[in-house]
Amino acid sequence: MEVVGSILGSVVAETCRLFCGCIYSKIKRTVNFHKDLDDFVNKMKKLMDLRDDVKLQLESAENDGRSPTTKVKDWLSEVNDVELKANSMQADIVVNDKKLCGCLIRYNQRVRVGKSVARILKEVETLLKTGSFPPSMVSVNYPAITVEHIPGPAMEGQITASRTLAQLMRMLDDNKLHRIGVWGMGGVGKTTIVKSLNNKLKSTCSMQPFSIVIWATVSKELDMKRVQKQIAERLNLEVKMEESMERTANRLYQRLEKEEKFLFILDDVWEKIDLDLLGIPRPEVHKCSKIILTSRFLEVCRNMMTDVEVKVNLLTDEEAWELFSRSAGGVATSEQIKPFAEAVARECCGLPLAIITMGSSMRGKTMVELWKHALNKLQSSAPCIGGIKNKVYCPLKWSYDSLESKNTRACFLYCALFPEDFSIEVSELVECWLAEGLIDDHNNWEDIVNNGIASIEILKDSCLLEDGAREGTVKMHDVVRDVAIWIASSLEDECKSLVRSGIGLSEISELDLSNSLKRISFMNNNINMLPDCEIQCSRASTLLLQGNHPLDEIPERFLQGFLALRALNIRGTHIASLPPSLLQLTDLRALLLGDCFFLKGLPPLGELSRLRVLDLSATRIRELPEEMESLINLRQLNLSRTHYLNKIQAGIVSRWACLEILDMTLSAYHWGTKEEVEEGQTTFEELGCLKRLISLSIRLKSIPCLRPEDQTWMGRLRRFQFFIGQTANSLPAKHDERRVTISGLNLSGEEWIGWMLNNASSLVMSGCWGLNQLLEDLAINSIGSFANIKDHDSFVGLKSLTITSSNSTFRPGGGCAAPCDLLPHLEEIHLHGLTYLESISELVGHLGLLFSRLKLIEVGRCPKIKCLLSYGNVILTLPNLEVVKVSFCDKLEMLFNYVSEQTFSVEHVVPNLQILELKNLPKLRTLISRTEEACLRLEQVAVIKCNLLTKLPLTLQNPNIKEIRGELQWWNGLDWDSDKSKSSLQKYFKPAGPKESS
Repeated sequence: MEVVGSILGSVVAETCRLFCGCIYSKIKRTVNFHKDLDDFVNKMKKLMDLRDDVKLQLESAENDGRSPTTKVKDWLSEVNDVELKANSMQADIVVNDKKLCGCLIRYNQRVRVGKSVARILKEVETLLKTGSFPPSMVSVNYPAITVEHIPGPAMEGQITASRTLAQLMRMLDDNKLHRIGVWGMGGVGKTTIVKSLNNKLKSTCSMQPFSIVIWATVSKELDMKRVQKQIAERLNLEVKMEESMERTANRLYQRLEKEEKFLFILDDVWEKIDLDLLGIPRPEVHKCSKIILTSRFLEVCRNMMTDVEVKVNLLTDEEAWELFSRSAGGVATSEQIKPFAEAVARECCGLPLAIITMGSSMRGKTMVELWKHALNKLQSSAPCIGGIKNKVYCPLKWSYDSLESKNTRACFLYCALFPEDFSIEVSELVECWLAEGLIDDHNNWEDIVNNGIASIEILKDSCLLEDGAREGTVKMHDVVRDVAIWIASSLEDECKSLVRSGIGLSEISELDLSNSLKRISFMNNNINMLPDCEIQCSRASTLLLQGNHPLDEIPERFLQGFLALRALNIRGTHIASLPPSLLQLTDLRALLLGDCFFLKGLPPLGELSRLRVLDLSATRIRELPEEMESLINLRQLNLSRTHYLNKIQAGIVSRWACLEILDMTLSAYHWGTKEEVEEGQTTFEELGCLKRLISLSIRLKSIPCLRPEDQTWMGRLRRFQFFIGQTANSLPAKHDERRVTISGLNLSGEEWIGWMLNNASSLVMSGCWGLNQLLEDLAINSIGSFANIKDHDSFVGLKSLTITSSNSTFRPGGGCAAPCDLLPHLEEIHLHGLTYLESISELVGHLGLLFSRLKLIEVGRCPKIKCLLSYGNVILTLPNLEVVKVSFCDKLEMLFNYVSEQTFSVEHVVPNLQILELKNLPKLRTLISRTEEACLRLEQVAVIKCNLLTKLPLTLQNPNIKEIRGELQWWNGLDWDSDKSKSSLQKYFKPAGPKESS
């Protein structure tokens, strides 16, 4: 309530002066300060109290593993926005307070402050009304599954590793063993074995001894908060990075105390971990729970007080040869090559990582000379670092040396700049590789990305990179990364690197930096201050500082020694401004400032004319500098989540002749036509000057009237997202590559809809009206415009249609129905909150839909719908329908109704139905009329609060069924064709939780 107190203090002082001043009578005629502000202060206090109450409810719910609902999250976000506005208003009052001396306050200042008070007061009142959440609406429960599958290599042919796995499985049954240590040298296969153990537990879920199995990767540089985050996410607890480690540990402990019996797998432990500080109950006192940890060091296991230590041994010569020959392929067993291949395998010293890496690098090489050369290199290489690394580094370095392209080798070394166990975004790699000149920038952006992916695949095929934890990411095995750092730090050529990423640094030592360095990484540390002096790094082309959250300033002199920089990454720092010395980096190709939430303004960037990539996402910039028109080589501009951007001057955008990607997703800036924008602002038509533009995501004030030239440049777009209307927004979905979202607009008479149905892959219409007229116009006038849809063009033709919050009836008027299917590529249809919809057949009649490719139907909160879809002479089957989800439709009586005289079984109606989810349908009695056949491809069925549905399309012959969810009372009351059917399906039934119907 600091903001309320501050405002109240200012209000009291100002009000006193107004009463005593000579201008009080004028102010009173304009706005009653005392009454409005007093009302505002009282209601703002109520809102803050209500917010605190909601947060207390959430804190209590989180201890039980529940998460905030989307509605509550949005409400809290809106309350936060109002609080920020109140702060801003306070600043205005302070300014006006100073101007009151001598009765000099201006009339327009009185009006502005008064309007601000009234506007924010209205928002506060609205939030007070919408913030009275019942307990069931504050949080929801997302139960964690017992075991999550973890991708990993198979142990085929590795007898030693299989024996170790079997040994560990036996130990899990021994109630005397609570802490199990798995140790061995790096790359020996510890992680592979425990991943296999985890996955074996998942595959034997019917005999599962644990209520939950949790995996966490620790890594060399122990970051307790990062480990806690992994555990919290696995338990579906909200992750609070600003929360203290002790508070998080307490929440984790309370949640795990509720588990019947857990198994913790802590992978790659380098030092003792205090389980109490982490938040893990001691396994020996918690219901015979267990912990398995892997480490390179026996001493770490002992320090962790393990009850038993299992050493993972190197492969025998026979196992090593089998693994090597499988990695190298058939060439290794050919008569001429085999003697050398066996010798190469022996040089790998039984280390699985080295064997796989070396074998993969020699795969497909049929020349004996190449094998002799590889063997000679392995045998003659000087030791890298003493001990074990002598036996690991040389084989791995040979894989690096074997990469044919110099650029590919440089790409590999570049990956070592990122922290250990870090999942690197492929898109970020491509941006940096492009800046460094490792990818040819003469190609278009799509080819650039493809070239980057091709390099990544080469490295993955050589086992030098592997898939990351998320889609679209890659990472390095820690031993491979060690080798890469060793290579990059010892080279005397242009690739010499300094890597200090993710090791907890709070400051940079000037002694580490020198003119010999090419690439420098201090990313993901806790650096709060950079040296305020000129650093001599005249050859450095990459400087990575991202992820240093405490960093709030870049000294002017710091960048003066980095004049050769091509890539500068400062993402995720707290900087509020950029130093003028940035403009001296005239060779800069990539400037990455995303998630710098406190960055409010930009210096004139015109001097950086060689920039290819500029990321300003999630910054607080309000306008683009005029000088940005000089960025004529810009290829990609990211302005997504720029919630304060409100000004782009005319003439800037049109100068970016090379721009290919413009991302303004969730930006506050709304584009408009010449008639809609203020004079001097850029217009929608200006985008037509960007001849190379292939990807565009923007907001539009309204649906523009497309000119022929607009359709030409828009037709060149490979990807686009248009959010049309002041409130247009939508969550990411499957077919987002070409999405149009329209919200709160009248669609009748809009000619652009035909273009969208032809060119968009996804169309969302939310809270729009005039839909009936739109559909009739399409049926009558748009027949010719749909004739060019071609099956082979994956970009053409709508694949997903979403209509929400509409009062339209959708019934064809005057016989207006299309003579052909206007949406032949439609795969998904989502209908929510349609007040008068009685059946999807109403849309079918308008647009002539056959649903021949439809895969998903989702309908919710349509109070008058009685039948999902009627079949007749037009639609006889839905051959590709896989998913049906229907919820909260009070009058729905059946899903599919056959009105034809022909008799069809359910197998003919929905032959590929796999997922059926029905919730809160009180009048639903049957799924498909006039049939009792089974859906043989059904895999998942959920029937919740559908008490009149007493028959399921399931029999003994359902080979694919995996899960049936519903209330126990409903399950026991179902009718079956035989007792055997119910008994055979009983094992798949899972009682629905109390929150599933919400």
